[in-house]
Amino acid sequence: MPETKAIAPHRVAEIVGGYVARNKIAPGELADLISTVHRSLAELGQPAKPPSSRSPAVAINRSYGRDFVICLDCGWRGKILRRHLTVSHGLSPREYRSKWGLKATHPLTAPAYQARRAEIAKQFGLGYHNRQSSEAAPEPPPAPAPTPRRRGRPRTPAPPPT
Repeated sequence: MPETKAIAPHRVAEIVGGYVARNKIAPGELADLISTVHRSLAELGQPAKPPSSRSPAVAINRSYGRDFVICLDCGWRGKILRRHLTVSHGLSPREYRSKWGLKATHPLTAPAYQARRAEIAKQFGLGYHNRQSSEAAPEPPPAPAPTPRRRGRPRTPAPPPT
């Protein structure tokens, strides 16, 4: 049988008293605070409990559709998971995929949204490094010659007529 530690009540009272002196708590919460401190002191020196294996919020095969992706950690539904993962869970896409055992091809962006963004990029000619535009685009007109600058202090405007 595991050995239980005898926790000195005056130590628990000392810790709780120091906490209550610096923080406001409701009288009904005092008993919970005492038991939490006692439990924490009793667990000192014991090995940490292994994290329980979590189940995903939704089935992996239902975690994405044409117009959405769903976070397996919390069930959040949106078009792009990358920002949600970093802000809410502190995970990179690589860490998220390894945590849930997903393939590198598992989408973190809704396929319809990704296709729409690709079409917009093609319309703007992004990603072509001006290969096609240099052959088809006419030469831009020359820039107008700059006006010569005057030397010295700028003149003050003339006073209005009286």
